[in-house]
Amino acid sequence: MTSPEPTDVGPKFGGDIRVSDSDRDQVMTVLSTAFAEGRLTKDEHDERISAATSARTFDDLVPLTRDLVPLHAPIRTNVPAQQQQQHINLPQIDRRSTGDTENVIAVFGGTTRKGVWRARRRINSFTLFGGSELDFSQAIFEDDVIEITGFWIFGGLDVRIPDGVEVHDQVVGIFGGSDVKDTRPMPGGPKIVLKGVALFGGVGVKGPKKKRK
Repeated sequence: MTSPEPTDVGPKFGGDIRVSDSDRDQVMTVLSTAFAEGRLTKDEHDERISAATSARTFDDLVPLTRDLVPLHAPIRTNVPAQQQQQHINLPQIDRRSTGDTENVIAVFGGTTRKGVWRARRRINSFTLFGGSELDFSQAIFEDDVIEITGFWIFGGLDVRIPDGVEVHDQVVGIFGGSDVKDTRPMPGGPKIVLKGVALFGGVGVKGPKKKRK
């Protein structure tokens, strides 16, 4: 005698139903919350976020949070205790666009964006025997997702982000690479997506500077 199929492990109308952008966003919120609370490692978080982004049906989406929250439980929208204790303010998002794309070019030299500046939806970064710095600590985000696409040859890009920002690293390293550390994404915060090629160069992303006691 075979055991009956469980009835509490899938969506109400069957796992082959197509998911919407809202469904994907809800799952990514759960994953970001779990990462902020330390229940997922960075690699696990990045892998599941990538899977959620490409999910087509509930069969693709449901397993990503099965070990994090019960399927019948509402998705948490409260601010994590860590954020409450530290009074973290999420970066400012102002969707009044000043332009869709910004070019940041450094050839045998350097380029810097820091202080209060407006980060456009798309930033193209090109470095040749030089270096660029993008400091988002006081930046005003013009969209929930900022996409940085670059080509770094014998040079690099340094990115500084405040608390609350989620980073998706999709950089391809050829005799070079990328490094993301000390970041603390928060639900509701903006995302930065890194794309491009580091050829004998590198991309480094760091969280906020630690205050000395």
